[in-house]
Amino acid sequence: MIKKIDLKLVISVSVIFSMLFALPAGAETFDMNLELPDFFNFDENYYTVYGGPDVSATLVGSNEYSRGNEVALSINLMNKGVITGFKSESNTNPVTTLEQKIQKTEMGYEAQKTTAIGIVGVLTSDTPYVRVKSGPQEAGTLASGEQTSDPLKFNIEISKNAPAGEYPLNLTMYYGYQENVQINGDNETDLGITNMEVGLWYGVGQQIETVKVVVKDEAKFEVVNVTGKLIPGKNGLIYVVYKNVGEANVKDATVRISAGDPFSTTDDQSFIGSLAPGEMAEAVFKIKVDDAGVAKTYAINSEIKYEDKDGHSKISDTLKITTEVQPATSSGFGTGVYAGIVVLIIAVVVVVGARKFLGKKEGDN
Repeated sequence: MIKKIDLKLVISVSVIFSMLFALPAGAETFDMNLELPDFFNFDENYYTVYGGPDVSATLVGSNEYSRGNEVALSINLMNKGVITGFKSESNTNPVTTLEQKIQKTEMGYEAQKTTAIGIVGVLTSDTPYVRVKSGPQEAGTLASGEQTSDPLKFNIEISKNAPAGEYPLNLTMYYGYQENVQINGDNETDLGITNMEVGLWYGVGQQIETVKVVVKDEAKFEVVNVTGKLIPGKNGLIYVVYKNVGEANVKDATVRISAGDPFSTTDDQSFIGSLAPGEMAEAVFKIKVDDAGVAKTYAINSEIKYEDKDGHSKISDTLKITTEVQPATSSGFGTGVYAGIVVLIIAVVVVVGARKFLGKKEGDN
């Protein structure tokens, strides 16, 4: 028959989880200046143990991403905490058998000082180019040497305008940890210590780990100039200059347009070849404007299909071509031109008439 031992646990968790997000952002691990709880007043505290949890964070998989994407980061946590030393607080000499048992029991509890309890991770970004869309994530409890069975998941959004380069993200981890232990008991028997009381004092720890994501070098295009003349009922040419404003070279680039009303075309593609960063190339498109087309400014969608430095086929974001349909009278035979022609005809008639009149007069003479 197993004898039941009267074990009393007195625990102060310091309201761990209610305090987590009220902690100062720059606090260091264990730098909490914890005060001894009122109940923690047992007669003996045999050991002071040094050390604690040490939680590291590692990004799982590749950390390189394309601009303009929303991605899910997987972050693995591992507790590398160790006991760095201990100091005996007992001045009793010689030590009784009961005290030996209590000290051994206390040291067993003190070994749990390296456990990180109820880990909560918060990911933040200091740059507007990377936005963290996920809130706090729970990782559970990790004893020393353990790692998360399932990585923490955080969704981030990378701006379309993010320059290529490295962006550090801050993973702040909060957890409870065992600060100190005190044990007391009435007597030592073959079955253990009777009326043993265990006081466990918990504090709140904080660590900040940096996780780096990289925005890859990529090509990016802009429309820098549009020229040409479009007139209702006519075919016309537009000349569009594209510039590679990204960081990577492209080759075999072809521009394709999507012509909607009032436009139509049988020539919707234009080859512009290779473009290094900063270089420009001109694409030419033959477009017909419907007879009922209204004279105003229109936007035509275009996109560039190209081959990147790794030989992969890519398609750019949609690029707007802003062009103007001019009134039919502006085709080269407008009011001013017609007026000029009329004046010229009148002048010719006058000259011819004057010559005939003068010639007849000379004949009469």
